[in-house]
Amino acid sequence: MTRDDASAAVCVDVGSTWTKAVLVRSDGALAGFAEHPTTAADVLAGVDAAVRAVVAAAPGAAEPELLACSSAGGGLRLAAIGTERLTAEEAAHRVARSAGSRVVHVHAGPMDPSDVRMLRGSRPGAVLLTGGADGDDPAPLLHNAARLARARIRFPIVLAGNEAARDDAVALLTATGRTVVACPNIAPRPGELVPGPARAAVAELYAHQVLGGRNPSAAPRFRRMVRVGTPDAVAAGAALLARILGVRALVVDVGCATTDVHCADPDDGSRLTVEGDLGMRAAAAGVLVEGQAEGVVDPVEADLLGPTVERMTSEVRYVPRDAGGAAEDRRIAALAAVLAVRRHVTAHEAADDPLVDVGLLVLSGGVFRRPDAHALAAVVATLQADVELAGLLAKVRVAVDADFAVAPAGMLSAAGHVEAARSLLEDHLLG
Repeated sequence: MTRDDASAAVCVDVGSTWTKAVLVRSDGALAGFAEHPTTAADVLAGVDAAVRAVVAAAPGAAEPELLACSSAGGGLRLAAIGTERLTAEEAAHRVARSAGSRVVHVHAGPMDPSDVRMLRGSRPGAVLLTGGADGDDPAPLLHNAARLARARIRFPIVLAGNEAARDDAVALLTATGRTVVACPNIAPRPGELVPGPARAAVAELYAHQVLGGRNPSAAPRFRRMVRVGTPDAVAAGAALLARILGVRALVVDVGCATTDVHCADPDDGSRLTVEGDLGMRAAAAGVLVEGQAEGVVDPVEADLLGPTVERMTSEVRYVPRDAGGAAEDRRIAALAAVLAVRRHVTAHEAADDPLVDVGLLVLSGGVFRRPDAHALAAVVATLQADVELAGLLAKVRVAVDADFAVAPAGMLSAAGHVEAARSLLEDHLLG
């Protein structure tokens, strides 16, 4: 089977909650779709079930090529340890923003054994260790580094504290086998925060985790099967869209655990931001918290949506069965999209690259697979009417990824099936 002569390919996206599979023919036509709950204990069980179901939709076809991407690890759970409460909290949230993580625990002051137990109980995927401005007494940071060095922990530590203590803190931690990423001090002077380097380090840790984590990646067949992370697959699909239309494309991918925003230019590559505190299930609470903080959600709506968000958070496989539940699902998705795009715009501004001249907006994610033109128009209207985004998105062309085409197109393109990927997007997204 040659690269562009494949009779069909099964493209699998292993998410943190659902595993999706589509069968794509060599001409880019979709021949089937199937999904299965992601099986955390043995991720391959869910993958195999989804593949069997979608292949059964096209009996008699030649054995398809299997392509897979993964975001099974979900958002990165970030804990923060510092010396002063307000600084530690602000530093943690600034670092987590747009880096695929959400803050699950903050501790300030010298740690004792009970504090270590609370840290472990928060089940972090990484710890941000800060403490003191440059030139301050290094003792508080070194105390906490020593406490972590003696603790029974396995998660990586991003060290971004007092410069005078950095080398000694690294030595304490690495001497007991801890994984440490050393960064410049996040608070080099009183009242000043410089989160960029630590955020980049956390984003790297997220990129490693998103491929499937700790349990799925333990399976050698899964590691061989998964070629890219889901954000990379969507980025490749977004880049192909930009080239097809010759415009700047913005793809907003609203998932259960994260909301990703991709900005792709026809010639200049792409930029990605991942919001680990905005999502449809595990991170749904962050949508209301951040929505109220940003003035996107008023207190009355927050009270109305509160019970639904609690259910989303506790029942990550919840699927609404009635019109009211589906409407609430779409409302959370619309709010997550608005907040994520706002942050993406901020990231462009921070990089001195203002986000302008967007020619295509694509809404992707499981919530958008339910074809209801009137209901989806309300989601689009929420984005286009937002006071901070109206100038960017008011007149932009909008496409909804109802057929689940963007990530599979990215996988096909990366595997060399560019024409099939192009046809898939033209027929099932842009058509």
